[in-house]
Amino acid sequence: MRARDKYHSQCKAALIKDGWVVTDDPLKLEYGGRKMFVDLGAEEVISAEKAGRKIAVEVKSFLGPSEINDLEGALGQFILYRRIMAKTEPDRQLYLAVPQLAFVALFDQPVGRLLIEEENLLLIVFDPQREEIKQWIP
Repeated sequence: MRARDKYHSQCKAALIKDGWVVTDDPLKLEYGGRKMFVDLGAEEVISAEKAGRKIAVEVKSFLGPSEINDLEGALGQFILYRRIMAKTEPDRQLYLAVPQLAFVALFDQPVGRLLIEEENLLLIVFDPQREEIKQWIP
């Protein structure tokens, strides 16, 4: 298993504040004899009678020397996990969680908007200092 992202615990706390129950930390995926780990699995509890939404969350800080290299790695991981989850956990949506500053620097720019639109990239924008969700995209 790989090391946790710098903002892992802040994103987890933000999800809990937003009404999510973290069910897996990490969420284990297995496909073709390969094991992978998405940072978090969570469920939104709606009521006792109805099942809530299920999500998986891959947390990325974008603090490396190159934001574009970080973006390439995050996108590759997102696409891989999304394809595997479509086969193994089709009822769960995958989100990429990014700090608010990374969103402004990358995803609110033409290259990021292109990925959101063309790759159906689902984002959770969070404030790591306040441990709050700022935006769900889309």
